[in-house]
Amino acid sequence: MQNQTTSTSPFTFISTLYFASGIPYVIINTVSVIFYKKLGIDNTQIALWTSFLYLPWVIKMFWGPIVDIYSTKRKWILYTQFATFCCLGLVAFCLQLPNFFFISFTALTIGAFISATYDIATDGFYLLALTPEQQAFFVGIRSLFYRLAVIFGSGILVVLAGQIEVYLNNIPLSWTIAIGFSALILAIIFIFHRLILPLPELDNRRQLQVTEKIPFWSIITSYFTQPKIAAILAFILLYRLGEAMLVKIASLFLLDKPEVGGLGLSTSDVGLVYGTFGVISLICGGILGGLLISRYGLRKCLFPMALALNLPDVFYVYMAYTKPSLRLVYPLVSLEQFGYGFGFTAFSVYLMYICHGEYKTSHFAISTGIMALGMMLPGLVSGYLQKALGYPLFFVLVCFLTIPGMIALFFIPLKEESKRPNN
Repeated sequence: MQNQTTSTSPFTFISTLYFASGIPYVIINTVSVIFYKKLGIDNTQIALWTSFLYLPWVIKMFWGPIVDIYSTKRKWILYTQFATFCCLGLVAFCLQLPNFFFISFTALTIGAFISATYDIATDGFYLLALTPEQQAFFVGIRSLFYRLAVIFGSGILVVLAGQIEVYLNNIPLSWTIAIGFSALILAIIFIFHRLILPLPELDNRRQLQVTEKIPFWSIITSYFTQPKIAAILAFILLYRLGEAMLVKIASLFLLDKPEVGGLGLSTSDVGLVYGTFGVISLICGGILGGLLISRYGLRKCLFPMALALNLPDVFYVYMAYTKPSLRLVYPLVSLEQFGYGFGFTAFSVYLMYICHGEYKTSHFAISTGIMALGMMLPGLVSGYLQKALGYPLFFVLVCFLTIPGMIALFFIPLKEESKRPNN
């Protein structure tokens, strides 16, 4: 059923496919906040405009059928990888220009749409190129390499930029080199995939007549007419409300000078604190969360995991008021990220629980789109609120904004018998 025209082992390409998926995502949505801050852009503008970069992942479900029908997943992967390389190369180049913000943001926006399309094609290719047994075996490997890409982008790349910044005493050039280096890696991966990526037999069949038969509105209707949909939507949008406000401001707080309320960390310090040790803690929290849910079920784990997600936000209140030393910042940020990874696992599993019937994959795509919207909208106003309130009161507000998501927990449908996600 999953025949391939080649005997290429999945070990040769699954890791690179998902590493290449994580690099542009983390640069566009996380690293952009840091380099715009270092290049002198105001916090309000950074939070506002970079939040818009979530949009392609919110609406990617609408052009998913185009990727599914026209051409092959292999070609989509290669075209989008090359285009992403071009976008990041343009970002790197334009950081040397006086009007760098407009050009770089435009390139990041285009890159976001391309990266979201790449994700669609890669997930589709994964289903076509691998047997069901291989899909189950490689799910952990693809997740691992995606997370390694996050560590590379938000950790190693930021540390590299910080070290070059100190050595050359030139902030724009340091980020040009760092972003250019990431673009070069994507170019190498593109060439590698062009040479070794297989062409599954099923991927080579183009059944354009299916275009007329895609039950798009049936899929949408079946999702939004399920029982207690209002509570489900409220939960998806509110569960990470506090974290959505925090995520755009956290690195800005770490970078800002003490006289304006920040901690005054260097670029390299932020790369280590937030992008390396923080991400490793997030991954560990996610792994532990998955183990506990598999043992005790989501119903017993959801509320404790929601507390683990939200309560550590108080660490930022403490740091904003006391300005602790770097030695203490490391464990506080790591614990907050561990709690985020731990609590997010329950959220992810619940999104799978509410996918029913023959359109499970499409329903999950809708849920993740709404999830991305729940991250985008709070981010749009987070910069304005931080500027109006200052860091200490802003983080206090973040803690209060965790309450609506906790309340929504008590209204969502969660049957005792549904102990495992429907796959």
